Amino acid sequence: MQPTLLILAAGMASRYGSMKQTEGFGPSGETIMDYSIYDAIRAGFGKVVFIIRKDFSQDFKAKFEPKLNDKIQTAYVYQELDSYLGGLQYPLERTKPWGTGHAVLCAKEVIKEPFAVINADDYYGYDAFVKAADFLNNQCAEKKYAIIGYKLGLTLSDHGSVSRGICEVDEKNNLVSIKERTKIYKEKDTITYEDEGGKHTVPSNSSVSMNFWCFHPTLFVATEQLFVDFVQKNTTNLKAEFFIPIIAENFMDNQSGHISVIPTISKWFGVTYKEDAPIVKSCVEKLVADEVYPPSLW
Repeated sequence: MQPTLLILAAGMASRYGSMKQTEGFGPSGETIMDYSIYDAIRAGFGKVVFIIRKDFSQDFKAKFEPKLNDKIQTAYVYQELDSYLGGLQYPLERTKPWGTGHAVLCAKEVIKEPFAVINADDYYGYDAFVKAADFLNNQCAEKKYAIIGYKLGLTLSDHGSVSRGICEVDEKNNLVSIKERTKIYKEKDTITYEDEGGKHTVPSNSSVSMNFWCFHPTLFVATEQLFVDFVQKNTTNLKAEFFIPIIAENFMDNQSGHISVIPTISKWFGVTYKEDAPIVKSCVEKLVADEVYPPSLW
């Protein structure tokens, strides 16, 4: 059974200001997602599942179905505030999605095989998909997941702070811990993050999660209860998010699970702010010029 690619495309893009998931960056109007799907097909993935919001599902499908319908199996899942609450009621004042971990949970009914998770607005590179496919086909198990690791210093934006999951890795290249830092930025020659305790520096060569995970489908069972517990604890916190690292840490701490950190030689780039768009376009243009991709993918 071929592995599945789950693409998180339901974010509100509040920092970017528009629907960056469907913006064209390639010479023939390709989105960043198009390059990820193209690489995934080449690496041997058999299905792509899009996590989207219902309010833009029609436009989204109209953009992707015509070019993918004869190339890879597709499925669509909606991340809504009332999904998988286990009978709980969400705060009516809340408008922010529950986060990436909840988005993954929303795919429970359509994914029954080992699968990878990526962001819609990040470019990951072919090598990363090859390594993910190899892991999912040959090593993934109920107690063994993986994450593709990138170097922190090569993943920052010049136009504002970003969120990154900082990985601590042991001598066997297994993940020890992952901490979501929601305000990381360059400050002269150092990399800084801020939290309630103030400012902290972090090494530029730290391994970070760019949300490229490899999971076994048994993940969904434990995650469902974990999410309900999270909502109960955060009913009054309208900005609380159920991040994928919460799932990962629960897997390691409470389920005797191991997560391999798989380094990649791929260069990552992404678009968080409008000012990032020209840089992303120039990166794509160079990849096309270097014949990594054809001028028109589909």
